[in-house]
Amino acid sequence: MLDREGFRPNVGIILLNAQNEVWWGKRVREHSWQFPQGGIKYGETPEQAMFRELEEEIGLRQEHVKIVGRTRDWLRYEVPDHFIKREIRGHYRGQKQIWFLLRMCARDNDVNLRLTDHPEFDAWRWHEYWVPLDVVIEFKRDVYQRALQELSRFLTWPVHGNPPPHRHTSRYLRQPHAPRTHEAQHCEAQHCEALEAAVAVAVAEPAAEPTPEPALLAPEHKE
Repeated sequence: MLDREGFRPNVGIILLNAQNEVWWGKRVREHSWQFPQGGIKYGETPEQAMFRELEEEIGLRQEHVKIVGRTRDWLRYEVPDHFIKREIRGHYRGQKQIWFLLRMCARDNDVNLRLTDHPEFDAWRWHEYWVPLDVVIEFKRDVYQRALQELSRFLTWPVHGNPPPHRHTSRYLRQPHAPRTHEAQHCEAQHCEALEAAVAVAVAEPAAEPTPEPALLAPEHKE
């Protein structure tokens, strides 16, 4: 589905933990890392597409997250011709995206990269909010930077000041989970409330003066 200008509607997802670190996924059989994203199907709203992609790509459902914010308008990037299939060159120009900022209320081990037969990622990790933009494919860097910058206003403590120790551990493909019980879903709701309370306390504490941040960026192209 393309708009009149040749852009495919798409959603991007920036998922936060309680420390305002972002979920960073490694593309299957590639050395590139990126945020989850995917196309909007005919008849879907951006929010519906976001929740579908969230479950398909990383195994989390609507009850596992809270929407913190979204970009006001579409963010567009054009795809170079050599990345475009020959039969759609001249019609397809690139992607236009609505980006969502989510707060994860579930546990790390609720992430499931093997929910579908064609996983997008084979490993993941938490990364500080300002991801290194030089590891993102060049034609997507501007959109990543704009999305991170616009959505940073929703963060509840300054991401530039005194971040928690960075964790480099990567997590790999996991087998599908057993169906979740009502008690487990109730625990997740309580966990969300606890996270909100912890964030509220952090907001009340004085923050260090922000320092200038280097340019951002993230990983590889996904059609």
